[in-house]
Amino acid sequence: MKELAIAIRNYDKDNYKQIIDCIKNTGFKNVFIEWYNYDYELQENILKYVRKSGLNVIFAHLGYQNANAIWLDGEFGDRELERYINDINICKNNDIDLVIIHPTRKYDDPGVSKIGIERVKKLVEYGEKIGVRIAFENVELEKYLSSINDNIQSDNLGVCFDIGHCNLFFDGEIDTNKYKNRVFAIHLHDNFKEKDDHNLPFDGTVDWDRAIKQLKELNYNSYITVESGKNDFYENLSYQEYYELAYQRGMELIRMLDS
Repeated sequence: MKELAIAIRNYDKDNYKQIIDCIKNTGFKNVFIEWYNYDYELQENILKYVRKSGLNVIFAHLGYQNANAIWLDGEFGDRELERYINDINICKNNDIDLVIIHPTRKYDDPGVSKIGIERVKKLVEYGEKIGVRIAFENVELEKYLSSINDNIQSDNLGVCFDIGHCNLFFDGEIDTNKYKNRVFAIHLHDNFKEKDDHNLPFDGTVDWDRAIKQLKELNYNSYITVESGKNDFYENLSYQEYYELAYQRGMELIRMLDS
């Protein structure tokens, strides 16, 4: 049977221990953490408490504030590459062997460039050298994910298929033939095609029957990962109630995949 996983979001920093306790008590055994390029102390504390709780960390989501710099010539882009390398090293030292990266940020289009592809190649090669896989996520500008996939051939390079983003930015479309057998991780969340709500599955307009069909066509067969945290949509729920609902929704998706 496929295993469930859920995100531990950084934005509710004052309640992270309560959140992790609820995740554990609900029955989740697997989580992913956000390792963004700010507030490293908070992230280290979250990781420490996750490990103390006996939860398995399946991957780290790296920061994306300056993601567009990777595609730009100059020192800013070089520094961003070094930042990614540093964060990957930290993950390796903490026994995390998969990281998720946004190829760009929002709709700001820096332009697909030779220097950008070369930097991504260096990143992938470095990850391969130390034993950390890298998955680029489908975000607003699909051509970057496509260009990375077309220009870099490596078993260490894959895709993070974000179903909420697919609904919001691409009307639910993904080229399953192009990315088949390349998906290392998935993000499951929902929205109403107005903004990136990160609601729980079934609280939005995602066509989940279609999404499940896409996952099967992509030949994905790993963790069923919910990328949601308690937001205003769930203001009437306690943390425990929220994570119990998240667990139920995740189990429903597993049943759909197994049917």
